[in-house]
Amino acid sequence: MTKTAAIIGGGVIGGGWLARFLLNGWDVNLYDPDPEAARKITAVLANARRSLPMLYDVALPDEGKLTFCDTIEATVKNADWVQESVPERLDIKHKVFAEIERFVPATAIIGSSTSGFKPSELQEGLQRPEAVMVTHPFNPVYLLPLIEVVPTAKNSAETIERAKSILTLLGMFPLHVRKEIDAHIADRFLEAVWREGLWLIKDGIATTQEIDDAIRYGFGLRWAQMGLFETYRIAGGEAGMKHFIDQFGPCLQWPWTKLMDVPELTDELVDMIADQSDAQSGHLSIRELERLRDDNLVAMMRALKGQDSASGALINAHQAQIVPDITPDFSKPLQSIRRIIPVDWVDYNGHMNESRYGQVFSDAADYVMVALGADAAYIAAGLSYFTVDIDIKFLAETHAGQKITVLSQILQGEGKKLRLHHRMLAEDGTLLATGEQFLLHVSLKTRRTCDPAPKVLKNVEAAALAQSALPDPRQKRG
Repeated sequence: MTKTAAIIGGGVIGGGWLARFLLNGWDVNLYDPDPEAARKITAVLANARRSLPMLYDVALPDEGKLTFCDTIEATVKNADWVQESVPERLDIKHKVFAEIERFVPATAIIGSSTSGFKPSELQEGLQRPEAVMVTHPFNPVYLLPLIEVVPTAKNSAETIERAKSILTLLGMFPLHVRKEIDAHIADRFLEAVWREGLWLIKDGIATTQEIDDAIRYGFGLRWAQMGLFETYRIAGGEAGMKHFIDQFGPCLQWPWTKLMDVPELTDELVDMIADQSDAQSGHLSIRELERLRDDNLVAMMRALKGQDSASGALINAHQAQIVPDITPDFSKPLQSIRRIIPVDWVDYNGHMNESRYGQVFSDAADYVMVALGADAAYIAAGLSYFTVDIDIKFLAETHAGQKITVLSQILQGEGKKLRLHHRMLAEDGTLLATGEQFLLHVSLKTRRTCDPAPKVLKNVEAAALAQSALPDPRQKRG
């Protein structure tokens, strides 16, 4: 049954939450009194619809239904999850939570996107404080997986675990913050870097661009996949973390930083920062910067996905959850691929590189193999199919963000031989490419051809017979 999320506040963060839920198959109700809310949400969704599916090699669930509501009551009355993302004023949040709990179902979880307030502060004066906790995300919420989950003793263990389970099913990483603290965990690091950046600008040591360059070309890349302490463990060499601390610990006594102090944000300093930022990025609109940010994040996380590491491992785990377990129907062509073309598959000509067509058809063949019983367990037992020939015809351009499907048919299935035909189609049915692929069954121990296991051979022969009744796909051109 489709679940419903209620989003209270449709700004940058609320809109990101909305997109994350909606693109993972949830129905979403939105309450935001801003008359521009619909326009702003449309812009956020356009970015999310393009970028989030690029992280995956399968299609996300069918998109849920979005409903704009005029009242908080209408927004939350059938909600399974409520996410509050209103301005960071405690009086406003208390007023909103009091309204939410009047109408929300008793089983709903109520999360707050607050970056600064503790959950005990949010729960003050509520009739059902046990339903409210901090679930603090990072922008863009539809791409970045980290969620700081900060409960209090009033939240039951069951509620906390249910919240973490829901977030995980959305492809996110719930970090359980066990003790309340102002600004939680991650923003305390960001605050430290921000303070030091303000001093470097005020003292004329660095500009906004030079500070950003120091981060993006240096430690930012290391932090993106190893964090802080694992990075420094490596810096300690073979002797590890203890050696690193022994070697670099004394510098903590040196007066390098001004973290206990913050420069006054005078008009002069504010203008200096704004002018430098305009010089750095003013030639790009906010929408262009968002597109660049999203494309960079997708490319980095897909690289980590290939290594099954850090946020990439999270995407792989989520992808495994969203693939439906459907028994293949060999009475018709098999829909072996349904996905979006990611940005890292596009070359300097602005369209998908020809090597990626080979990957698409290879992935399609993997689907067919699994459908025939030659799955991961079969391969682990030492048997598989190897492609020995593939003929690809490129019929139309394919671009980043484009939805494709692949229909695969078995042309031959006997003994060691498996011949497949793939048709790659755009969303409107345009034939983008075809691939005819010949595979031989092999032993992974001898690396030579051999007969399939009896069960797989039986499946191959039965499937080939069923598909022989279908029209020859090599005669189709659209």
